Amino acid sequence: MHPFNAPRMFRQFFFAAAVCTGLLQPLAAQEKLVISLPPSADINYDLKAQINGLPLSGTALIQWHGDHNKYRLLYETRTALTGSLMLEVSEGSVDAYGIAPDIFSSKRFRRDQETVNFDRQTRQINFPGNAPTHVLQAGEQDRISVLWQLLTIARAAPERLAPGAVWEFNVVGPRHSESWVFEVRETKRLRTALGALDVLHVTRTAPKNAKTPQMNVWFAPSLDWLPVRIRLSEADGDFIEQTIEKLTRK
Repeated sequence: MHPFNAPRMFRQFFFAAAVCTGLLQPLAAQEKLVISLPPSADINYDLKAQINGLPLSGTALIQWHGDHNKYRLLYETRTALTGSLMLEVSEGSVDAYGIAPDIFSSKRFRRDQETVNFDRQTRQINFPGNAPTHVLQAGEQDRISVLWQLLTIARAAPERLAPGAVWEFNVVGPRHSESWVFEVRETKRLRTALGALDVLHVTRTAPKNAKTPQMNVWFAPSLDWLPVRIRLSEADGDFIEQTIEKLTRK
């Protein structure tokens, strides 16, 4: 079996969110937010992975462009073995609830592109194929925009990411939506290609028996709260980890 046909982490790389603060609450989809968009930027990462016991290396790229009420996010990973492994794009606007995706598309290795439409006029989330539609409420995110929902909130109100805070998210992927819970951990010093950075560690622990990996993200307040390291890990030891190599502000 080809190492990229089966691993779950390539089917669950990024998630979507609407934020809550302090103690865990029901999904805060209707919470209005004050956010602060970071400057447009390209972020290049070094990528290392172990899939089915096979060590791999490559690169990752996140391109972010945002202005007062529109944004576009592109995320791509590449390895020498596969070429382009994954390409995902999120486009939309900014509303009273933060980042508001209109379109999320995902192209995975050896798979057709899948596109989700957030129809704000009919208030429906339309999935590809025969997947049933979902009611669009407010604050839903896709797998890429979730990180920018988090960091734009942190830029506007850093105290909302105090260690110990628990955040519950409504996740929209290519075929369904689900809830995710993240916990803000500790601050630490992280050595990177850009030097030593003070970072805030946020974790998402998969529920017991879930088919999705644990996710760890390290945000750097000194770099506009951008994610400088992302790690997905499976119980069997497989993982994908990307660490910032270069930051180009636009």
